[in-house]
Amino acid sequence: MSGPLDGIRVLDMTSVVVGPICTRTLADQGAAVIKVEAPEGDLLRHMAGIGRNPGMSGKFLNFNRNKRSLCVDLRQAAARDAVRALAARADVFVSNIRPDSLARLGLDAAGLCAANPRLVACSILGFGQGGPYAGAPAYDTVIQAAAGVAATFERSLGEPRYVPMVMADHITGLIAAQSIGFALYRREKTGVGEMIEVPMLENMAGFVLTEHLGSATFDPPIGPSGDARLLSPDGKPVRTRDGYISLSANTNAQAFAFFRAIGRSELCDDPRFATAAARTHHTAAYFAIRAEALLARSSAEWLVIFRAADVPAGPYNSIDGLLDDPHLRAVGFVGMEDHPSEGRIRRTRVANVFSGGMRDDALPAPRLGEHTRAILAEAGCDDAAIAAMLASGAAAQAPPLAGASADPDSGLHPLPPTPPSHSAPPSPGQAGRLADHRATARDAQGKPAHGE
Repeated sequence: MSGPLDGIRVLDMTSVVVGPICTRTLADQGAAVIKVEAPEGDLLRHMAGIGRNPGMSGKFLNFNRNKRSLCVDLRQAAARDAVRALAARADVFVSNIRPDSLARLGLDAAGLCAANPRLVACSILGFGQGGPYAGAPAYDTVIQAAAGVAATFERSLGEPRYVPMVMADHITGLIAAQSIGFALYRREKTGVGEMIEVPMLENMAGFVLTEHLGSATFDPPIGPSGDARLLSPDGKPVRTRDGYISLSANTNAQAFAFFRAIGRSELCDDPRFATAAARTHHTAAYFAIRAEALLARSSAEWLVIFRAADVPAGPYNSIDGLLDDPHLRAVGFVGMEDHPSEGRIRRTRVANVFSGGMRDDALPAPRLGEHTRAILAEAGCDDAAIAAMLASGAAAQAPPLAGASADPDSGLHPLPPTPPSHSAPPSPGQAGRLADHRATARDAQGKPAHGE
């Protein structure tokens, strides 16, 4: 069976997290993704913990499954021409490179869309165009601080902190994938692609303000901003006799069932807890009752009791404990994969299920330049042109693995080759080098301009 994006071709010029989570989402749904990398590779290959082999960290493997890797040096004209040829045949182009850097490379969204009117070109930025922050580099922590995420910890715990995940990157990357889906749907009706701008700050500021603007929604404000329940320092997993569980009894029915389950039925008539509004106003007292009551039993006992009472509660898992969670094991969420170069690895499955079909041909995360030859051929380069690019350093092909063919290529939906007229891209001397080629190439490929 095939996924809902089967047949969609994506040219991915992103790195680290915000872009790769976007393109991995598209790839998981069946899109054929070509990951364009600089000779040094995606930064995530090297900065996310140890791996069995250099450039193949566990985090890189997790963010880059179901993709093929094209390694090119965009300082060379032949490489830029090959990328433009691929964009001319793609359905989607995604980058987290600053627009001025793309323009200097001749790979700006407007130019690519002019050459391919059906192209959906998505630019993930740190900050939207037009404001004073436009064009500034951004990472996840920069956005968490600027968007007020870190400040929620100050309101709750007394000092600002970052969420210990690249949350801004994840959320923005998923919004980018969603936006691309919207644009592809509109293209089905109009026949024309479009350019999309997905700014991290604006998306995360909206995320925070939707949750916490609260009484400051009104002009003038009729009360303080912030959700008191979420900002309470006691809004955390609740300690039991032998550990922790989560508990969230929000509706009247759930709160009253909770009171009965802990043997405090009289609290159902307490005016402090009679309504959701009252419980919110008395959040500290409500949470204190939870904290005291749950010390009486073990986590397992409480989970059985609350399940029987239909009170929302769940286990407290450590990161490693997720691998042994009985529900995740039952649904097969974490499986094992024999990676061609990295050996036995764990791999999470796509969580959402489509009745119309799912991608069923899981591709392993690629080695740097693993599919360069095949992809350049799809771009219209003949054998001589490919050999010249490899010899000049305009492109690089990963060496074959022991026992593998000289040109491994397991990608789906290969781009149709172009006529032979594109087989000899101009040399670097013909096109000239960029005045600031080192900085531009690093910005464009080796270092993300936007996103952790």
